[in-house]
Amino acid sequence: MKTILSSRPALKAVIDQIAEVTGYLWQNGWAERNGGNITVNITEFADAEMAAMPALVPAIQIGKELPMLRGKFFYAKGTGKRMRDLARYPMQNGSIIRICPDCASYEIIADEPVLPTSELPSHLALQNYLLQTGSCYKATLHTHPIELVAMSHIRRFLEGDELTRVLWSMIPETLAFAPLGIGIVPYKIPGSIELADATLEQIKTHDVVLWEKHGTVAVGTDIMDAFDQTDVLCKAAKIYLSARAMGSEPEGMTDEAIKEIQQVFNLPKARPC
Repeated sequence: MKTILSSRPALKAVIDQIAEVTGYLWQNGWAERNGGNITVNITEFADAEMAAMPALVPAIQIGKELPMLRGKFFYAKGTGKRMRDLARYPMQNGSIIRICPDCASYEIIADEPVLPTSELPSHLALQNYLLQTGSCYKATLHTHPIELVAMSHIRRFLEGDELTRVLWSMIPETLAFAPLGIGIVPYKIPGSIELADATLEQIKTHDVVLWEKHGTVAVGTDIMDAFDQTDVLCKAAKIYLSARAMGSEPEGMTDEAIKEIQQVFNLPKARPC
């Protein structure tokens, strides 16, 4: 059966990478049932044929106007679809969408009329911001890392930069690979515009965003990069909780040690692109 990927090897490579990452999410226990979602900007791989493809279903409203997305193309995980299934059959568990000229709706163009994730507004708001700022990031990942979600149930870690400080102090690599830390969004209804707006504010100044009692959102140059950002912070959370399980509050690196790493490695204080 011919699909949109049949004559587009570069696009197929991107979709194959998405499938690979979704397998990791399932293996890590971060994607129970249909939990989590992915959106990747694939506009650079679009051609005139894709631009002319008829919509498989009538245009669907996003819920807000996103002017930078006019005519852009995205791969999006389907609502109700399982990551473990997407890992095997990405085009049956996700779809390619095209943003309409009104910048407030989208059309599904391939391969099947798989309705995108209910949290698409959050993802597209982030994608609009990334394009607006000239960022090189093209992928957005929402998943449910067990240890980070667990820490979001503790009030102490929802206040200020306490969670970032603790995670940085667990292992030097966390600070090196997530130098902007983790932003916190207080609990909001999944899929809501309020959640999208709050996430957008936090991602401007952090590597990863943690939705209280829900999950994380990360952006990256590709979906593997977004996964790595989340994985680094989750590793630090695992170390913290493992130390706690031994009966003591972990000591962690001192503030002086953290500052030394920041200075020696000249770590960025803003998102690099």
